Amino acid sequence: MAGRYPEGDFYGFEKDLSSEELDILLKVRRWTHEKVRPVATDYWNRSEFPFELLDSIRELDIISLVRHQGRSHLLAGLVTAEIHRADASVGTFFSGQDGLFTGSIELLASEEQKERWLPDIYAVNKTGVFAITEPDAGSDVAQDMSTTAKRVDGGWVLNGAKRWIGNATWSDYVIVWARDEEDNHVKGFLVDTSWEGYSATLMENRIALRAVQNADIHLKDVFVPEDYKLAHANTFKDTNKVLKSARSTVGWQAVGLQMGVLDTALQYTDERLQFGKKLSSFQINQSKLSTILGNLVASESMMAALARLEARGETHGEHSALAKAHVSRMMRESAALGRELLGGNGIIADYTAAKHFCDAEAIYSYEGTYDINQLVAARSITGESAFV
Repeated sequence: MAGRYPEGDFYGFEKDLSSEELDILLKVRRWTHEKVRPVATDYWNRSEFPFELLDSIRELDIISLVRHQGRSHLLAGLVTAEIHRADASVGTFFSGQDGLFTGSIELLASEEQKERWLPDIYAVNKTGVFAITEPDAGSDVAQDMSTTAKRVDGGWVLNGAKRWIGNATWSDYVIVWARDEEDNHVKGFLVDTSWEGYSATLMENRIALRAVQNADIHLKDVFVPEDYKLAHANTFKDTNKVLKSARSTVGWQAVGLQMGVLDTALQYTDERLQFGKKLSSFQINQSKLSTILGNLVASESMMAALARLEARGETHGEHSALAKAHVSRMMRESAALGRELLGGNGIIADYTAAKHFCDAEAIYSYEGTYDINQLVAARSITGESAFV
């Protein structure tokens, strides 16, 4: 590529990493180029998860490399972005495993539970997902959750249904959030997917993140031993501790998808000729490329600022809500422009622009819709709640 910024780091965010952290990011980048990009579109088209990548994921040891030894929040964000840059479906697997699932255990499990579960989870010898959304409850799940937990001798019995749970068809564990019949509070449980009464059915005909195996989960009298209830997951306020962190992660996902959009658009417009000239030489196309770049830099700047707040321990739910809302909004515009730059080829998944365009819709919608996150942020500056 003829440009000066082939990696898209236009404002030099990577220069804020230590040399050791930069080596980790470059290791992840090499892995995505060698292993993920060559197979991602084919699996996306077939709506199948690329299980062939699991061995290299374990060898790469990304979760341990990023989480341990005092790594920065900026590194964690840039690694998330780098994987989503290559493929949002594989990135969603990482974010689910490392964020919502692992985060639930790190934040809400007892020390004994952490010692028992986390080593295999960090090593990706055991996989897990996070189940909170229900068929009839999304943004309002805090008050309208219908999945129930009933205390019995030796543990709990769960009944209910969850929906849109990524990779729940093959994961080893699921963190299930259920309403305690006795005190009406939401509590968290680690459910082994081999237990009697648990079933997961693949959701068909999805247009986004197609390689993710989103599932409908059914829980019929599932017995959960007492030591599989997350010790510190006793109200929805505890659940929100996990969701706050997840919204930050989704912001980095949106950064990564925009990186992928820019990669695709630059390559295509550099190689494609029209009227005897490169598409990248036309003013209107350069304007669109510059808008994508501007959205990307603005998004990455917002997320880097959030990472600094996280490093100082100063983040609140409204910070991550505002970031998720606006970074995903800019991502949506970038994905549309990227598809537009490819013309008719922009609606063929082989060129990846169509894949980016569709995947952006999922990222824009989950972990709090744009509208809900806007209201969470506005509540913090007005003192008024526009929703219950």
